[in-house]
Amino acid sequence: MLRKVFPIVTASSSIRTLRTLGCRLLGKQQQRTFQFSRGVLANMESSAIPASSCPEQAFEKMEEAGVPKASQPSEAAEPSAEQKAESKEQQLPKLSAQEYRIYNSMAEHMDMFHNNFRQTWNTIYAACVSNTRPSGFSIRQFLALIGQFCHHLTIHHTIEEQHIFPVLAKKMKFFNPKEHALKQHRGIHDGVEALEEWVQQVKEGSREFQLKELKVVMDGFGQVLWAHLEDEVRELGAENMRKYWSVQEMRRMPM
Repeated sequence: MLRKVFPIVTASSSIRTLRTLGCRLLGKQQQRTFQFSRGVLANMESSAIPASSCPEQAFEKMEEAGVPKASQPSEAAEPSAEQKAESKEQQLPKLSAQEYRIYNSMAEHMDMFHNNFRQTWNTIYAACVSNTRPSGFSIRQFLALIGQFCHHLTIHHTIEEQHIFPVLAKKMKFFNPKEHALKQHRGIHDGVEALEEWVQQVKEGSREFQLKELKVVMDGFGQVLWAHLEDEVRELGAENMRKYWSVQEMRRMPM
């Protein structure tokens, strides 16, 4: 019985065959381009993996060299926390009433504090606009109200920065030290310091009690203050918090 003998195909013979076929099929002008690639083919031929080599060896060498696998992408290929949150948002189911209360709890607590600041600010600012102290307030009482506002706001932000923001910043960029929330805090407290200085100078008698001057001081940081009061509550809202935290994690939040 005659046995049909199949030619042994190696990497080098395959490359030579492709080169021959390419020369026959290409026109003269294209042959010039093909000739240019002969050097590349020669390099491929010289570096071709021997037929006797095992494919697994190549993957072992890649692993030893630290080449990431498809199932283990490099850090550059990893999506950011914000991208993960956006992707997760698109497939999140509707929250139950109980889940919503849990996820929205920090926003509700924060808004309660913020409403107190808004109310006190409006009382002081309305006096500046009307150029008249609130009804029943002496100058001393009015200055005490401003001092309390500054003191409570400073304590509130100190607690946030020391106990709340570090926890939130683990997953939420907004609360990182160099990001939006802390930048707003710094802008606010530049204004708070100016306000405290105004109050102190009036108490000492080195400055007259002029509500128009007080309005100028408040206008210096009113915009960033009110933006912060809104932005912070929005970031802590249920639909945003659920992107980053589980129900169990929300129950352990320091607030």
